[in-house]
Amino acid sequence: MRVMIVVTHLLGSGHLARALALADAFARAGWAADVVSGGRPAPHLAPGRATLHQLPPLSSAGTDFRTLLTADGRVAGPDDHAERRERLTDLLSALRPDALITELFPFGRRTLAGEFDALLEQALAMPRPPLVLSSVRDILAPPSRPGRLPETEERLRRFYDGVLVHSDPAVIPLEDSWPLTPPMRKMLLYTGFVAPSRPNLADGDEGRDEILVTAGGGPVGRVIFETAARCARAGVLPYRWRLLVPPDEVEAVGHLRALAPAQRLTIEPLRPDFRSLLGRAAASVGRCGYNTALDCLALGVPSVFCPFEDGNETEQITRARILARRPGIAMLREADLSPDRLAAALSGVLGVAVPRLNPAVLAGAARSVEIVTAMLGERRI
Repeated sequence: MRVMIVVTHLLGSGHLARALALADAFARAGWAADVVSGGRPAPHLAPGRATLHQLPPLSSAGTDFRTLLTADGRVAGPDDHAERRERLTDLLSALRPDALITELFPFGRRTLAGEFDALLEQALAMPRPPLVLSSVRDILAPPSRPGRLPETEERLRRFYDGVLVHSDPAVIPLEDSWPLTPPMRKMLLYTGFVAPSRPNLADGDEGRDEILVTAGGGPVGRVIFETAARCARAGVLPYRWRLLVPPDEVEAVGHLRALAPAQRLTIEPLRPDFRSLLGRAAASVGRCGYNTALDCLALGVPSVFCPFEDGNETEQITRARILARRPGIAMLREADLSPDRLAAALSGVLGVAVPRLNPAVLAGAARSVEIVTAMLGERRI
């Protein structure tokens, strides 16, 4: 059997990371797994056993998700979108998957509705249409205008067999962020959270008892990196700091290194083994995206989450508020971010035991494979 997962990450890489983890779980179960990515390449994310297909990449202009930029920085035009549609539908024809999964759409990525609709129309018209599922995280951005809700419901009714919700309703139910209608509610298939397997922390001592800082590229992460470097310079906390900077922030590294002495601060590009470093850290500082939050909870790392709130974004602050109720977790809003306040927030969580989520709750990728396999089996009966 074959699964095709279609994803476009526009700002961070969380959507792609989740799609790759899902595809790898299918591949481990004996499926042929293909991920079609329409966002910028993310070298720090490995496809595992899946095959990664790259469309001509697009990214958002900062937090303006209605303005999409090509790899060379141009505003994407009709020809760019037409090329992506053609590449996407050609891949569907070539791969002929048994299951087709669209990450976030139709609950989001409406600026790319043209290519998703073309894909779904073609899938519906195939001699053997694939099982079609949407894949969504725990928290969604609510509809921006009244018409969005019926549009989403209509696409689900016409094209989809179900919605894989990568959450646990006992922890974060989807209705906390999205106004579910009765027909939508019937389509929900909770999988648990999609998290990578726990890394082997005994492989080395690098990063042990450090404060590890990760954040997005560009202005999204720069304020956190700068505040962390200034906090390291102040020396209020007796810990070494390690900043993992995205590849597109290389130019900022010199500025950050000048903010604190080398014996207190290490700055390096984001590494494929960053989860091993995280598991050995004394504490973590970063945004509160889906994958970042799960990594911290799965590894039991004391954490200070600084949720991303630009552009009327509500996902991360909603998640951070919920998780900050747990021991060893704190939230520090960006408007309050300063070296002193960061040090105070860290002082409140350092050394606190963070309750890890039940491993069964973190097995969302494997559970997704079980759900899809069962649905295909029922279809053949």
